[in-house]
Amino acid sequence: MKLAAFDQDDLIVISAHLQDAMVLVSDMTYLGSTQRFVFACDRPLSGDQYMTGVHFERVIRVRVSNLPPRDSKIALKLLGITFISTASPAGEVVLLFDGDAAIRLSVECLEVAMADFSAVTG
Repeated sequence: MKLAAFDQDDLIVISAHLQDAMVLVSDMTYLGSTQRFVFACDRPLSGDQYMTGVHFERVIRVRVSNLPPRDSKIALKLLGITFISTASPAGEVVLLFDGDAAIRLSVECLEVAMADFSAVTG
């Protein structure tokens, strides 16, 4: 499955597909030179797990709260993704995880895509 979001309504769909995905802290990174934030996750779908890649474009700042160290092999459950408009089209994307962890991405505009790579087996 491949999805893209350019507005809040589209992001709601992506957030629903990524709800309860497991994300290793070490599988998230900000590529400042390209203004891209990326992560890989295992997302549940109909009793199966899918390895999925997600990227946010035009990211100008990343703030984290209550996240384990970056080199950690700790997996966090993604609870949801929201967008808060600041000065349209700019805003803040908030990735909420279990344990009160969050990542806030300041973006020039909302531009996110997700794509399944493969089913995860046993």
